[in-house]
Amino acid sequence: MSIRIRALRFGHLAAASALCLALGACQMRGGPGDVTGSIGTRQTQPRTEAQWRSEEADWGKRYDANQKDRNAAFFYARALRALDKNAQALAILEGAVIIHPDDQELLGAYGRSLADNGRLKQADDVLGRAHSPEKPDWRILSAQGTVADQLGEHDRAQQLYAAALKLVPNEPTVMSNLGLSLALSKRLPEAERILREAATVPGADGRVRQNLVLVLGLQGRFQEAEQLARQDMSPAEASATIAYLRRSVSQPNSWEMLRGKAKPAARTAAPEKAPQPTG
Repeated sequence: MSIRIRALRFGHLAAASALCLALGACQMRGGPGDVTGSIGTRQTQPRTEAQWRSEEADWGKRYDANQKDRNAAFFYARALRALDKNAQALAILEGAVIIHPDDQELLGAYGRSLADNGRLKQADDVLGRAHSPEKPDWRILSAQGTVADQLGEHDRAQQLYAAALKLVPNEPTVMSNLGLSLALSKRLPEAERILREAATVPGADGRVRQNLVLVLGLQGRFQEAEQLARQDMSPAEASATIAYLRRSVSQPNSWEMLRGKAKPAARTAAPEKAPQPTG
């Protein structure tokens, strides 16, 4: 299966449960730029694997030349995370925050990277220090929410998403995170409503619809879910995905799988489909 690039990172539940993997359903990793609150204003985000590999090579050379170069560490780690080289990205960011301890952008990137590597409690602490009440960052709030969901603290996650939405009303990435969090809490009608609203917002991508497909499937509305899935998949892929979802939700532990393994996500390309190979 090809690498699924993180155009909107943490924007994501990234490795997800069997149910989420069937659909590519994910919590979004923050929004444009993902790694920081202001990255999107600094540099255009790459969109393809080739572009990310070019970023990795270019920033890697600069980082090797001077490991104290803040921007080199920042952008090199961003490219590594996009390419799923999570351990390497974490090592770079750990060094960078030692050199630049007061850099909140770096702290945000470090917190996300900790979450990538499964160090959730530490990620929660670091993300909490990556912004302040006087200068809140909606991307960090959303990232904190995805970590809280992974920790099983869904009420707190939903409070964090609500705080983020006060700063950026109708932001589809945060709305999608909130919708999936509500689904994790078995509040399916509310989850569906939020996800339907998010899907109508300009700029919403296929992951919002994928999360809605999941919620429809969890309610047993498989025909409706398949029709929606076909907006982002071929008919054969959508059929195989819904068949996998149907089997998954029939298992007695389906909710435990969803709640226990949903992680911040990740990418924008086609979701993994169990019965047939991805393109």
